[in-house]
Amino acid sequence: MRVTPSTVIAVAALFFALGGSAVAVTEAVRPQPRCQPGAVRGFIAVPGDPTKGIANLSDTFTSARPAVGVRFNCAGAAAPQARRVNVGVYEVRFPGNAGQVAAASSAAAETTIAALGNGTFRVSLWVPGRQDAIDTPFTVIVV
Repeated sequence: MRVTPSTVIAVAALFFALGGSAVAVTEAVRPQPRCQPGAVRGFIAVPGDPTKGIANLSDTFTSARPAVGVRFNCAGAAAPQARRVNVGVYEVRFPGNAGQVAAASSAAAETTIAALGNGTFRVSLWVPGRQDAIDTPFTVIVV
């Protein structure tokens, strides 16, 4: 596995998100008193449905389990959502969240992430060392 700077940042952010905001992992997520710049504002794990695979993720935004795993949105609005746009291309959104910086990570793919505005981000995944798009689970963290 090739370790890239974005992977290191994503893992560090995930560590702080899970350790510093443990309440976010529960079903009864409450808005943070301060959803400030520099804080982890949200995260979403998108493993896909284990019986159907991530390639069968809906082309409309969903936060339904098991297609979308653990998730957190400091804005306290709707839960973070994901959708499949194309092979290896996904969009995630954090309703009501003003975060503009995000990191994406996948154990089986190289990733890029682009902010689309209004708390929405596009994630692209491809086979390491090649430019072949791949459908594989991923995680996004918004700061």
